[in-house]
Formats: sequence, C-alpha cells, structure tokens
Amino acid sequence: MKKTMTILALGFSAIGTAALAQDCGSPTIASMNWQSAEFAAALDAFILNNGYGCQAEVIQGDTVPSLTSMVERGKPEIAPEGWVDLVPAVIQAGLAENRIVVTGDILTDGAVQGWWIPKYIADANPELKTIDDVLARPDLFPDPEDPSKGAIFNGPQGWGGTVITTQLYKGFGAEEAGFNLIDTGSAAGLDGSIARAYEREQGWVGYYWAPTALLGRYEMVKLDHGVELDMNEWQRCTSNGDCDDPKKNDWPIDKVQTVVAKSFADSAPAEIMDYLSKRAWDNATVNAMMAWMTDNQAQGEEGAREFLRLHEDIWTDWVTPEAAEKIKAAL
Repeated sequence: MKKTMTILALGFSAIGTAALAQDCGSPTIASMNWQSAEFAAALDAFILNNGYGCQAEVIQGDTVPSLTSMVERGKPEIAPEGWVDLVPAVIQAGLAENRIVVTGDILTDGAVQGWWIPKYIADANPELKTIDDVLARPDLFPDPEDPSKGAIFNGPQGWGGTVITTQLYKGFGAEEAGFNLIDTGSAAGLDGSIARAYEREQGWVGYYWAPTALLGRYEMVKLDHGVELDMNEWQRCTSNGDCDDPKKNDWPIDKVQTVVAKSFADSAPAEIMDYLSKRAWDNATVNAMMAWMTDNQAQGEEGAREFLRLHEDIWTDWVTPEAAEKIKAAL
C-alpha cells in the first residue's frame, strides 16, 4: 500500500509539473549581442526552466529588431535587457497598442555613460568631483604624447558616446583648460588605455559606460557634470556632432528594462510575471559578474550558475520558496 501511495504521489507530482510547464509554455528569451544581456537571458532561462517548469529557449537578438518584432509579432516573448531609450517610438507604440508590457528596471541604477577617473585618483584627490574640477588639474592627467597637456580619452569613431564626448569637450572648454582629446581608435584601444593607467597608477580621464566587465575589474568613479540635464540642449547640440556651439550639459541615464510580449504576460502564471518584475540588480553586481565571465572565458549559462551560487541572498527574494528549492537542486 505504501508503495502504491508513493507511485500515486509521484504521478500527481509529474502531472503538476506538466501542468505548470503547459501554463508557462515555451517562451523565447532574447539574448542581445553584448555580455550583460547574454548573462541576463541565460539567468532567466535557467530560473524559468528549473524553477517553474518552463521550456524557455534563448535566441540571439539585438535591441531594435528584437523589440520591434515583439511589438509586431509577439516574439520574442521576453527581452530581459531592453535599452528602451534607444527605441522610444517602438516602445511607446507597443505600450499604446497594448502589445507589450514593461515589468520593471533590470538595472536599478540605469545604464550609465559619462566621464570617469580611477578610484585611486579620486581617493588621493577628494576635491575632484566634477568635470570642471578635473579640468582645473591637467597635471594629474598628462597626455602620454605631450605631458605638457592633459588628456581626455574618447571612444572610437562611430559611437554615439564618442560624438557626445567631443561635444562636451567643446562645451566645457577642455581645450582652453589645457587638455587634448585622444582618439583611442577602437574599443580595445579605449580599454587598453584604462588598463595601462591602472597598472601604472597613472592619471586617466575619459569616456566609458556601465555595465561592463572592465569596470568590474578596474574600479572607476564617474564625474558629476556639475550642471542640470537640459534635454532640449541635448537634442539640439550635445548629441549632434554637426552642432558647432555646444554648452555644458549633463548625460542622461539610459533606462534598461525588461520588456514582455502582452500575449505572454496574459497567459503566463502570476509567479513568473512576479519574478520578471522583481529580477533586478545594480551596475556593481553585474559588472562583477561580467568580469568573472571575462576572466573565466565563460558563456551566459556559466555566468548564470555562478551568480546563483554566489548570490542566493539576492535571487531567492525574486522567486517563490518552491521555485528556490528546485533551482538550488538544479545547480
């Protein structure tokens, strides 16, 4: 009799798991072509599949085609790391037509771009808080090719951040303050300039962004711009390389949000939508994970497993207790 009851219990358990999987279905999760998005997509797939019995599949995507396809076709069903400010018209249309929902900010402090200095420079010179503070001290940030001048390191040609840094260089009067603007030529050249400065504990100031693996390896401090953000000026001139009279301006924080197809949001179990609304982290956390992935040549799923092992205190608040036990068992 005990054996029969055990078999019946296992049978009901299997039926329950199958029913949950059927409710969840087989959602596609967009993995954008950069490291943090790959990590986020792999983590969502692992949690949904192992914690909630889904049959989720990670597919390759990118911001514009993935979010446009979600609005027009309802697929992919989930975009964990949607840089919504890059496609505002698409997002606004999708929300207005009730084709998508935004569950929340995956990056609690937003995607950050701007000018940065190494933490060891900031610690040794606590008065350096703003761009103007730094521009008053070209001696702390010497140009490797011309030490009589300071240097501001820019990104490669073709990047939006490179255009904006060039305009801010003009708007803040950096040339008049004794700084040259350095074209680093490539993403590798920009990263290399930071790595060299850090290894030698030299001064460095220039454009970078978060989240990135590099900021997980080299601790940097973002400079305050010392002025309020003027979006009219941003659109008129700060982000427009053809404008010849840029002014001082701040750099807006990009919203990075989880976007879900409305059809999936309506059909998915409430526990899954609750997870997608709670799952979030700050730049420091994801920077550290990307640094680990880079150092270990790890792919998204390996990064997801490492995160789940290291940060049980974070992710267990996102899921139900039952799902948490299943996820732990799957590790």
